Amino acid sequence: MKDQAPPGEFRILSHGMLGYGFPAASLARAVEAGIDLIAVDAGSTDPGPYYLGSGAPFGARAMVLRDLQMLVEAQEATGAPIVIGSAGGAGGNPQVDWLLEVLREVLRRLGVRKRVAVVRSEMDRSLLHAALDAGHIRTFETGAALTHADIDAACRIVAQIGPEPIIAALAERPDIVLCGRAWDVANVAALPVALGFPRGLAFHLGKILECGGQAALPVEGSDLLMGRLAADGFVVESPHARKICTVESIAAHTLYEKTNPVNLPGPGGTVDLTRARFEQIDPARVRVEGSAYHPAPVYTVKLEGARLAGHRHIAIGGIRDPRMIGQIDRIEADMRDRLAQNLEGRIAPGTWLLTIRRYGLDGVMGALEPVKTPAHELGLLIDAVADTPEIAETVCAMARSLLLHWGYAGRIATAGNVAFPFSPADIPAGPVYAFNVYHLLELADPVAPFPFEMLEVA
Repeated sequence: MKDQAPPGEFRILSHGMLGYGFPAASLARAVEAGIDLIAVDAGSTDPGPYYLGSGAPFGARAMVLRDLQMLVEAQEATGAPIVIGSAGGAGGNPQVDWLLEVLREVLRRLGVRKRVAVVRSEMDRSLLHAALDAGHIRTFETGAALTHADIDAACRIVAQIGPEPIIAALAERPDIVLCGRAWDVANVAALPVALGFPRGLAFHLGKILECGGQAALPVEGSDLLMGRLAADGFVVESPHARKICTVESIAAHTLYEKTNPVNLPGPGGTVDLTRARFEQIDPARVRVEGSAYHPAPVYTVKLEGARLAGHRHIAIGGIRDPRMIGQIDRIEADMRDRLAQNLEGRIAPGTWLLTIRRYGLDGVMGALEPVKTPAHELGLLIDAVADTPEIAETVCAMARSLLLHWGYAGRIATAGNVAFPFSPADIPAGPVYAFNVYHLLELADPVAPFPFEMLEVA
């Protein structure tokens, strides 16, 4: 860590998703301009509960290694600390360990040694059971109260930590802070807050930088983004030679993934954007002022947990007969009735679920699809989830076979209704997980449950 922020401003480089890549030229321009912090988001709940439940990493190892090596090289050139949040995708202990091993390989390749602070956020179940008994766990967006059974059923549970545990780790002056699940904003804001910059401005800047180059135009895949933070505002700019930030693009990303346009809630409080002002200071840069922060009466962190929901088998096929497409609702309903009859007495009801997504009709929106005219061809994704892999395979195979040979009014061909691009047509897709913990945990101390360990990594 550097001794202090440069006079007047603190320069932050953000990478929105470790492993998504970024242009080498963007990084080179940022290094040339000067960097005081490299903030990296490495995960999200956007890919769903599989990664949290399974412990598998999200992102290709080769790409994660590529991005991380380039960022460590940038650190070597600038001295800026690196803060990585939501390691491995979901931020559970297996993903933290996986990313730590990738980092070890990077350092071996470069022949350098780093002081690494590791902040874990996977929760101890006994702590959660005690918190639930004490009334310190609240319902959140799902509206469903947490139960002790939910805690026990989850494969793992993480907390989305705020900036405080990261600030505690940074006090030991590490080169790199590697965190479990973390609030995206905290990766950017922790060090500036520790240095005395206003929380409202630091958190608002973190919100804009969290996805890297997505807030700059034109959006051409993953890229980096820079912020220059001062005591009275901040400037956002792209290190890419051809990209610009506009008032519209920066304001739009301020609204990204928010239910309230002027309030940005997070661990410990809310950023108030009521008086935020956006100004185009030149063709490529935007200045923001007026963001405020209001601490909450009780500090909370979001809990995320995933349980095993079953096992999946899928089949993918296509239909091009307009007669079958025109009758697909009736065909599917009749097929489901026959499927239930065929399975009766062999596979218990309630042990399987069949979903058929019909791309070209309502495969994306389902019942909410406003356009009711199907395309000239229909793609079918047959998705069977069941208690065991064997039941899932049976349900998928039977549904596929019934649709393939189902008779309907006006049918001409008898060799088969559906074209399958793969052999075998039925594909095992492995275990399936579901979020079953999505609640708020009240904390008297936002640091104590998330201690860090210091490592000398070579």
